[in-house]
Amino acid sequence: MTIALIYIALFLLAFFAVRLIRRAMAPTRDFLSLKTVTFGDESAVRPDRWASVISVVAIFLIWGAFTGSVITPFHAPGPFVGDTEFTYTAETPDGRRDDATVFVRVHRVGEEVEDIQAALDDGFARNDTAKIAAWRSGLVRVNRNDEGGDAEGYRVIAVDGQGIAPGSPVRVADGRVAMTPKGTLNFTPAKGWQMEKIWLPAPEDVATRLVEIASEGYRNFTLLEHLGWSLFRVVLGFLIGAAVGIPLGYAMGLSDWFRGWFDPIVEFMRPVPPLALIPLVIIWFGIDETGKIVLLFLASLWIMTISARAGVSGVNISKIHAAYSLGASKWQILRHVIIPNSLPEIFTGARVAMGVCWGTVVAAELVAAEKGAGQMIVAASKFQLTDIVIMGIVLIGIIGYGIDILMRKAESWLVPWKGRS
Repeated sequence: MTIALIYIALFLLAFFAVRLIRRAMAPTRDFLSLKTVTFGDESAVRPDRWASVISVVAIFLIWGAFTGSVITPFHAPGPFVGDTEFTYTAETPDGRRDDATVFVRVHRVGEEVEDIQAALDDGFARNDTAKIAAWRSGLVRVNRNDEGGDAEGYRVIAVDGQGIAPGSPVRVADGRVAMTPKGTLNFTPAKGWQMEKIWLPAPEDVATRLVEIASEGYRNFTLLEHLGWSLFRVVLGFLIGAAVGIPLGYAMGLSDWFRGWFDPIVEFMRPVPPLALIPLVIIWFGIDETGKIVLLFLASLWIMTISARAGVSGVNISKIHAAYSLGASKWQILRHVIIPNSLPEIFTGARVAMGVCWGTVVAAELVAAEKGAGQMIVAASKFQLTDIVIMGIVLIGIIGYGIDILMRKAESWLVPWKGRS
């Protein structure tokens, strides 16, 4: 929640800052400077490149701030590291009470530190020590250290003057103390806002892992082989899905018989997630490459079918009437009116289908794959190698974004009439 609020604040701050800078640098407000487009004209909306750059920078700044990265000049509060202490009050079966202090040394994970020397105490409650790693918690068995702590009825009743019981933890100077059902104290140092590396590594850790795998490979395959196989599977599955789905969508848009025959099938399969089909794909097609391609084919088939059908349905009927009035045949209307005017919808569907295929490739490569970006992510997750998992996700996102840019360029080149009457 905190990260979301920071991101929203950065968005608003950048928005107003860029607007103020542009207004200050704007030329004289003459007639030409006031010329603008109509609000709501989607074809006139273009991505603001400054907004894109600031967005990416903001993501990295937030990422670095909450992971203690060296690339970020400021950081969120990190976990407590150092020496701290808290006092507990013990009570014997006969009602006597005594106080003692627990000295705790909190250290970085994997770091070797020296033991703490506790001062001697005269009462039956004896001072104790503990060593706990940051982001972790540790049991402090004061009953084993206290005189008579193993007697029936001995118990700890307070920590730093606050009553404590199982299920009712108390706050202390640098953390929290809870009590287990058996009466043992459990100290958790303050974790701060930063994420531990096992949950979210810093950007430089991911970059270091990228360089390492790019040079040495991962699980007997190079990084390019992993990415290349994923790209091959996605593109092949998408192309087969488009080759089947587009003609089927045209048929459903032009023929009431095709529409009635295939509409229940398409509408039934469209909401079924590709992940639910994995067991059937394994049973029917095995665990080789065929099963993976079939899964990606099914991920794109229904999207391409619906986009082609919507493209046909969205053709302006006045254009068809005009073509008929000029003596055009049905084939000429299909070739020169319906197909050109449905291409924008098909390209939109293709971009959506490609995104779904990229999202499905991880699941597709769960089917006994030896290579691929998804397989690399899944294998790394089993060993909690979060830096490899994030690296794979980032690479999949970059490649998917690159493919989307290429498809946008192809659309602007092949369908220059999009958005025009």
